[in-house]
Amino acid sequence: MLAAERREHLLDLLARTGKIVAKDVAADLGISEDSVRRDLRDLAAEGLCQRVYGGALPASPAVVDYDARQTVAPDGKRQVASVAAALVQPGSSVILDGGTTALAVARALPKDLACTVITHSPTIATALIDHPRAELFLLGGRVFKHSAVTCGAAAVEAAQNVSAELCLLGVTGVHPEAGLTTGDADEAAMKRALAARAADTYILASCEKIGTASPYRVLPWEKITGLITDADPHDTVIGQLKTLGVEVLVAQ
Repeated sequence: MLAAERREHLLDLLARTGKIVAKDVAADLGISEDSVRRDLRDLAAEGLCQRVYGGALPASPAVVDYDARQTVAPDGKRQVASVAAALVQPGSSVILDGGTTALAVARALPKDLACTVITHSPTIATALIDHPRAELFLLGGRVFKHSAVTCGAAAVEAAQNVSAELCLLGVTGVHPEAGLTTGDADEAAMKRALAARAADTYILASCEKIGTASPYRVLPWEKITGLITDADPHDTVIGQLKTLGVEVLVAQ
């Protein structure tokens, strides 16, 4: 089988099954695992898969820059945001992550809602300036421009000094095996720090993130309260997550 044919085979397998196991592909095609790994490296370099131990998973489309992400699945993000915003009760405190889905949550909060919003996103804070009854706490630190949020040691330390009833957290990848992932190590650490300061943590994930993975794990499934997504409730991955005991709030 030629390299181009192997490439198409791998992409088709990834689309059909949601993962590639290198040793199985090597056995099926009668080639070495090294050959499969080289093919996967090439596909990963083009952003067509996320390499993991033993093979590959679908790459998340949500790792493009902030401006580009605002045009990705805007309707789905609004649906997710509507469900997430309804979880914020009057008089409560919420830790709101950065990113485009979290921004949609900020915009979905009623303007007369009395609450406390803790965020490491200047964009989120700006969106809530005209909410007169919302108390805002902005966590400082080095700005990670890709997601328009603060992260790093100073931001993590600031996060350790707050607490809230609820944390609404964004990720770029949601996969039964890879877990909840994102594209930057410091950002992943910041997300863990935020989630650790809340009684309940819900993951915000529009449907294009379901079944995909990014390089850095944020949290294992047992550390979250639930997942909010607009994905089809009959989707295979959603079914697998429910089997793992994940509470899925469907936003449709």
